[in-house]
Amino acid sequence: MFRKWLMAVLGTAVLAGGTLLATPGAASADPQEAIGHETRPGQPYGGRERARDWLGSYLVNGQQVWCVQFALTAPDSGEEYRPGDELKTKWGTSIPADVAANISYLLLRYGNTQSPDEAAALAHLLHSWTAAPRSQADLDPDNDFTRIAYDADSHYAKLPQAAKDAVDALEAEAEANRGPWEAELAAPEGQQTIGQTADWTLTVQRADDEGVGGVPVELSLTDAKIEGLASDGVVTTPEDGSPLVLKVTPTGPNPKITGTLSAPAERPYVREAVNQPDTTQRVVSTGGEQELSVEAATTAVTAPGAVHVGKVDAESQAGIAGVALRVTATDGSPALRQDGTPLLGADGQPAVVVTGADGTATVPDLRTPQDVKLTEVAPARGYEEAFDPANPPSVTGTLKSGETLELTLVNKPNTPTVPIRIPAGDPTAPDSGVPAGLLGLGGLAVVAVAGGLALRRRIADSGRKR
Repeated sequence: MFRKWLMAVLGTAVLAGGTLLATPGAASADPQEAIGHETRPGQPYGGRERARDWLGSYLVNGQQVWCVQFALTAPDSGEEYRPGDELKTKWGTSIPADVAANISYLLLRYGNTQSPDEAAALAHLLHSWTAAPRSQADLDPDNDFTRIAYDADSHYAKLPQAAKDAVDALEAEAEANRGPWEAELAAPEGQQTIGQTADWTLTVQRADDEGVGGVPVELSLTDAKIEGLASDGVVTTPEDGSPLVLKVTPTGPNPKITGTLSAPAERPYVREAVNQPDTTQRVVSTGGEQELSVEAATTAVTAPGAVHVGKVDAESQAGIAGVALRVTATDGSPALRQDGTPLLGADGQPAVVVTGADGTATVPDLRTPQDVKLTEVAPARGYEEAFDPANPPSVTGTLKSGETLELTLVNKPNTPTVPIRIPAGDPTAPDSGVPAGLLGLGGLAVVAVAGGLALRRRIADSGRKR
C-alpha cells in the first residue's frame, strides 16, 4: 500500500500554481471518469431518481483529481481551474481540524492511486466529510443539487466489499498517521573516518511520536555515499515506522546529507472552476501536502596511521633496547592523535617511547597525514661517544592513511679500548704491574734472541776448526 504511495508522490504533479489550467480558448470536453466504481442506483435529488453515481476520480487536463462538492457538475476533462481557498464543506463551513488533517493525509497517500477500490473509498470519504447532512432535511430527495447532502450510509452499502474494506482501512490509517509530522536525520556522534562506514538514522514521526512507515525521502549527498542507494536518491522508511538506518561512508572531510519529503499539510486547499464556479465541483488532488526537510552533517578524517621505529647498532645491526625517543611534529610541537588531540606524556610534554628488547617501539592511532619526528632523548649505554646533546639523533617521516610508517635510527657504538690491567685473579709478574700475558711475550722474545746468539757462535766455532 505504501509502495503505491511512493509512486504517487514521485509521479504526480501537484495541483498548484496553474498546473490544471487549461489553455485559454481550448475547446471544452465531456467529464472523464478515471479510477473508481459506479454505484447503482444513484442517490435521488431534485425530485427525480438517478440511475448511477460515480465514486472515484476524474481526469482533468490529463491529471487525476477528486471532487469535493457532491452533486454539483462534474468537471470536463478540459476544464480551466484556478487556485482556491482552503477546503470547506459543501455548505461553506470550516472543516474540523482533525478531519482536515485526515483529508490531507489521504490525498498525500492515495491522491494518485490506480486501485479502483482505494479510489472509490477515497471519494466516498471525501464526500462523507465535506457534504455530510447537517440535519435529516439535507437528505430530502426533493432538494436540488446545491442543497442535497451525501447519504454516506446508502453509498457505502452499494460499494463492492473490497471497496468497503478500503473505506475502513483508509479511515483508520488517516486517524493513525495524519499530520503534523516531524522528520529528523541524525549523524553519529564524533568524527567519522573517511572510507569507513557508520550508521546514520532517518526518522519520520507523527504527532504522537510514533514512527510513520513507507515514507519516501529524496536525499542529496556531499562527501558521502550510502550503501544500496538507488540512482534516484530516494529511500523509504520501514513499513513498521522504525528509524531507517543508512550505511554512510564518508568520501571527504565534510560528509553532509540533506533530504526532502512530502508530509500531510494542516489543511488541504482546493481549486475552483474558472467558468461557472458556482455549479461546477471544486477539486483537490495531491495538494494536501507540505514539504519537510532534513539535514545532518559531521566531519571525517583519514584512517589513522602508526609509527614503527627501530634503534640499531651501526656495526652489528642489532637492535638497541631501552632507548628513549620523543615523538613530535617536525617543528617540535606535539604529534596529533587520531582524534586531533596532542600526543603528550604525563609531564605535559610531547610523549616519549622506549624501545623494547628487540630495539623497536610502536606509536599507534596517529592522525594522517602528518609529518612526525622521533628524537633520541639520551644515549644508550655504550653509545655515548657519538651522542651530541645539541644535535641528538633523529629521524622524520610522513604518516599516510591507514599505513604504518617504518623508521630506523642508527647508533655508532663507543670505540673499544685495550685494558691496562687484566681482571683480578689472573697471574702477573711480581711487582711489575704488567700483565703476565705480556711478560710471556717478552720472555719469548728474549729466548729467541739468546738462541740466535748461540747458533752464530756454533757456526763461527765450526769455521775455525776447518
